[in-house]
Amino acid sequence: MHIATCVWQEKASAGGMGGAAAGGGGCAGGEWGAARAKVASVLGVAGCALNCAVSFVVFSALDVLDVVLCLVYKLVDYAAEAEWKSCYCAAASGPRAAQLPLAAAPPAAGGPKVVRLSASSAKLQLEDVSDTLYVRPSLLADATRAGNGSGSGVAPALTVSPAIAELIRGKMDRAPRPPRQAPCWSDCDCKVCHAWSGSPASSSHLYVHVQAPAMAVETEDVVFIHGFISSSVFWTETVFPAFSPSARSRYRMFAVDLLGFGRSPKPAESLYTLREHVEMIERSVLRRYRIGSFHVVAHSLGSVLALALAVKYPAAVRSLTLLAPPYFPVPESESESAAQYVMRRVAPRRVWPPIAFGASMACWYEHVSRTICLTICRHHRVWDRLFRIFTRNRVRTFLIEAFMCHTHNAAWHTLHNIICGSAGRMGAYLDAVDRGLSCKVAFFHGRDDELLPVECTLAAGARVPRARVTVYDRKDHITIVVGQERLFAAELEAIWRAD
Repeated sequence: MHIATCVWQEKASAGGMGGAAAGGGGCAGGEWGAARAKVASVLGVAGCALNCAVSFVVFSALDVLDVVLCLVYKLVDYAAEAEWKSCYCAAASGPRAAQLPLAAAPPAAGGPKVVRLSASSAKLQLEDVSDTLYVRPSLLADATRAGNGSGSGVAPALTVSPAIAELIRGKMDRAPRPPRQAPCWSDCDCKVCHAWSGSPASSSHLYVHVQAPAMAVETEDVVFIHGFISSSVFWTETVFPAFSPSARSRYRMFAVDLLGFGRSPKPAESLYTLREHVEMIERSVLRRYRIGSFHVVAHSLGSVLALALAVKYPAAVRSLTLLAPPYFPVPESESESAAQYVMRRVAPRRVWPPIAFGASMACWYEHVSRTICLTICRHHRVWDRLFRIFTRNRVRTFLIEAFMCHTHNAAWHTLHNIICGSAGRMGAYLDAVDRGLSCKVAFFHGRDDELLPVECTLAAGARVPRARVTVYDRKDHITIVVGQERLFAAELEAIWRAD
């Protein structure tokens, strides 16, 4: 594995000066340094303890709030749409759950684990639906389990309550009824968010931004896939304008809005599984534009989809570039509950740092996260207008649109079924890339990324030894691209030329 540390910012020049200062410090300097280290250690332990204590209080309150909001939304949904909306709050165990017959495919058969939703229903592959959707123990339950010495890595029992079974079956068995076109009362109905409902053709394809050479020349194709709660503007407003004239004349570039995000369809009945996301990319890009071979560039959650495409089309992928891939190697002791392990890593239920607090609310609390979407996403035009007024229109607001143009249903299912649900597959995908693909592979990450730590990319690079791993100093999950567009565009052009 080739690791390159790139520092695009101003380089610190304290190397030689530090050594000279150390020579004259003497013993007093050493004692002072040791004392400072000890104080810092004590403060760190105290801060960690305070963070844990405050987090326990806050998230215990959120456990209760989510239950209250569940009842509130059921009443409001019925009042607004005359329909009781199902949710994943039903207990995953209990006397009624035992009435649901469960079955797993025998290992010798080589098939995936399945669960029968009822005696007459079809089988649902568990690989499509993450158990984190319906197994999310409260903080108090986790603490009690840890106190009893049972640990948090125990795999959730394959028991699904009848309410959850009916919810999943209703979403999977949607052939008898056409997709719902009207937005839910809690979703935005503006032209950007709901443009897909205008015709059957637009509702069956993703929105794709295409940048192609003006003249009819032989080109290479590049597919760009954005990350979680983002859209194609993450690419089209940043690196697309930064490409050199020669790159624009040579490459045909496709930036997609993933299913449920941006201008793409946001079907209410979808489970937003990995299978659905990949099939929509195939239908909307690969088949629609008759793409035979292509480069792939993906960010964050999009890296999972890019790996799935690469494994499915190993001969077609010319290069694979992944930015901040969400790869958390799952310990052997946690292998039976990989999705739960990743959920605890991505959303540790801590109030600090703030990004962990936000991820925890979005991942653990179905109705709290719906409230956040109701407040932010449904009124994104208001927030955008206020932001423009506050900044006097001096700051471009494309990231606000990308962050807010989705529904709670899309965000909730995509988060669990892609980020958490793919935890058990990522290692196999990377191994397949290493063994089955001969194309160039590159990983990029920001050292200051608090959402997905740099260890994710280092672990992915170790799994694909020939990959080039680049770590940007002083860059985080977003500024890995935003703020250094020209430099990153040059990196991509170099990768494509070396193909």
